[in-house]
Amino acid sequence: MSTTVVDLRSDTVSQPTAEMRTRMAQAVVGDDVYGEDPTIKELETRTAAIFGKEAGLFVPSGTMGNLLAVMVHCHRRGAEAIVGDLSHIFLYEQGGASHLAGVQLATIRNQPDGTFSLKELRHKIRNYRDCHEPVTAMVAVENTHNICGGKVIPLAFLDELATLVREPGVGISRIALHMDGARIFNAAAALGVSVERITRDFDSVSVCLSKGLSAPVGSVLVGSKVFIAEAHRLRKALGGGMRQAGILAAAGLVALEQVVPLLGKDHEHTKRIAEAVDKLRSPNIVVDLSTVHSNILLLEIKQAKLTADKFAERLAIVEPEEIAAGVTDAKGAGIVLKASARDWEFMRLVLYHQVTDELVELAIKKLTYVIKQYDARWS
Repeated sequence: MSTTVVDLRSDTVSQPTAEMRTRMAQAVVGDDVYGEDPTIKELETRTAAIFGKEAGLFVPSGTMGNLLAVMVHCHRRGAEAIVGDLSHIFLYEQGGASHLAGVQLATIRNQPDGTFSLKELRHKIRNYRDCHEPVTAMVAVENTHNICGGKVIPLAFLDELATLVREPGVGISRIALHMDGARIFNAAAALGVSVERITRDFDSVSVCLSKGLSAPVGSVLVGSKVFIAEAHRLRKALGGGMRQAGILAAAGLVALEQVVPLLGKDHEHTKRIAEAVDKLRSPNIVVDLSTVHSNILLLEIKQAKLTADKFAERLAIVEPEEIAAGVTDAKGAGIVLKASARDWEFMRLVLYHQVTDELVELAIKKLTYVIKQYDARWS
């Protein structure tokens, strides 16, 4: 049986564009460990300028970018960083802050919109008056917030956060603000403002090029010249020193130039799928349209007999009855829809550059059929 695959597990499965492949093949390169790769220098300089920061550092992954931020900002022994309990830094980076950097992570409860209580944050900040306590050196924010469903963090919250940590007497010394901005360009597209405005009060930002921006590898960490100089040194210790990596950086430049302006289309596609599911009025699979901010969609599972894993498994197979019911592409091929599911109460779909209007319609057709199938079973 022939099938068409619509892969919405993550925007990390996005593919390099044709222009990226061309520019990668033609990239002028040098040894980046010696600081001699002109394409990497261009990517770092251009990214820093976009964010209104002094310098940038190309790294293999967002996980390394976040870890470097922790290591630089929390260099004092006995330091602590405060992060959201649903943040990527805490959940999905193997405890690198403690394992590799010797930094303690303190968590603060994330609200459904990706923010956290600033009142609670104030109480969590260690001010060094008690010799038993670690020292708060950094607070991190994730924007957009992945596990909260691609939520865009409100500017008002970011402004209030910056005001709080900069108040005289808060902490033993200046507390650094870091943004895990893996999808920060999606936040900017949703808000209609620049990434510079969003991150203006943050000391460092890690931005991913290989998720919705379609580059094959890499993130850029931006901040002050002093910060980046230390991050550059520590990158070597983590095994992130690369040689002729301008081949990779070339794709990142195309991402900034050609893919970033198109992110709004991914948001439109996400909203279209959300609206189609919402119109089904299913008692088993629910979407809250007001929470769909960017390119991530959470389908909440209300049926106790159904799990996210089982839902994803069903979407990934084609039953003979589907073909007979016309749940196919234009050529009669069955539809395989890949989604992300773990031990969650929801299943996640993520849109990206290569998901066309046609693939969106196929995803809607598959979801509609399977959800109606569930509804008929449990009606």
